[in-house]
Amino acid sequence: MISFLRGPVAQLGLSSAVIDLNGVGMLVQATPKTLGSLRLGQETTLTTSMIVREDSMTLYGFSSEDEREVFDILLTVSGIGPRLALAVLAVLEPETIRVAASSGDGKTFTKVPGIGPKVAGRIVLELANKLVPHGTAANTTSNEPQTAWKPQVVAAMTSLGWSEKDALNSIDKATEGEVEMLAEGNVATILRTTLRWLGQDGARRGTAATAKRGLNV
Repeated sequence: MISFLRGPVAQLGLSSAVIDLNGVGMLVQATPKTLGSLRLGQETTLTTSMIVREDSMTLYGFSSEDEREVFDILLTVSGIGPRLALAVLAVLEPETIRVAASSGDGKTFTKVPGIGPKVAGRIVLELANKLVPHGTAANTTSNEPQTAWKPQVVAAMTSLGWSEKDALNSIDKATEGEVEMLAEGNVATILRTTLRWLGQDGARRGTAATAKRGLNV
């Protein structure tokens, strides 16, 4: 695994750069911001992430360790590949990504070309507990009300297409009696439970409608 590259910049392109490592040119894919900070012939250091596939090995370079960490975590989201993860970092700062993911703000991710509401909702759902804003502890012992998670779940659901009113009603019905779950306040768990309840409720309504039509025949 190549963790970083240090050497003079041999080539600069629109989406990549070549770093000269003692006569060996290493091609690195990077964001426009990172590439804009490089100068031909000037020595630079880039932290890197290597993606190995059956037919290729690709290096992605970053100007900071934080960018690489966010990039690697974005890759854990189903349907997010290296190019889309790099596109996210091209549009959003690492801290913006952390705040949006932890707060359930799916709309922020729709600013990235290629990411619609469904993908944005999936990012929020899968990264809710993986990306924490700097300066915020992953686990707190504050006296925040137990419903502090609710705005995050509502935001995730509205990014998936539900109205705020429907989202609130569905959350309340899906989590009724789930004392332990509500006390824990895990956004991803509550969101999955609500979406599962919506699917089951839709099936129940369909069955009831079919029965009613049968009685009216």
